[in-house]
Amino acid sequence: MSAPAPVRIRSASAADRPAIVDLLTASWGGTVVVAHSTVYDAADLPALLAERDGQVIGLLTYALSTQGLEIVTLDAQVRGLGVGGALLSRAAEVARQAGAPRVWLVTTNDNLDALRFYQRRGMRIVGVSPGAVDAARLIKPAIPLTGEYSIALHDELTLELRL
Repeated sequence: MSAPAPVRIRSASAADRPAIVDLLTASWGGTVVVAHSTVYDAADLPALLAERDGQVIGLLTYALSTQGLEIVTLDAQVRGLGVGGALLSRAAEVARQAGAPRVWLVTTNDNLDALRFYQRRGMRIVGVSPGAVDAARLIKPAIPLTGEYSIALHDELTLELRL
């Protein structure tokens, strides 16, 4: 029995756009993401791809600004393979190379698995925005009222990793 092929992380190119759109649509119901009152078309953002055996198995989209590198989306097709951690590590490298002071992201109050994942990798909760998801729902009505674990979806949490 041979060992599974390693996961390779690389920057996305224009040729990857169809795969990125497909992955975002499967995970997010489309390419539009609303966080902290900002509307992103995640398919138009810089991205990192995780591949194994030539197949895309993970995606991280981000926005780089003076505030740092913001992770807009992070998706691993299969959990437990280290894909998310590898993408997060590469995003931190990109941020350091750009001189960014931090890697940060916004998630929702129901996203308990993500909160565990990010905190285990050194990220800290640095902000809570009560009602932010309710406001985002006015922009993107497809955001459900109830999220993971049947938790009412209302608030955004900001996490960061200082570099």
